[in-house]
Amino acid sequence: MYAFIGIMWLLILAGGGILVTAVSKISISGYGDEIDFLIASIIKAVIAILFVIAWIVVLSKLKNRIFQKQIES
Repeated sequence: MYAFIGIMWLLILAGGGILVTAVSKISISGYGDEIDFLIASIIKAVIAILFVIAWIVVLSKLKNRIFQKQIES
């Protein structure tokens, strides 16, 4: 059980690192400084929310598989 919790924490940290690396590079230009920042922030927020939802689904499916194997054995 502790191994499961440790693996989940590692996956959560890895997902956070991937998210920060991928989203931080997004920038918009051509609309003015304030509008560029606003548009880029909205895009980053939407991507981050979608990524978090997808990561929760992946971790939930992984959890279900692990517990299903434990119940069967």
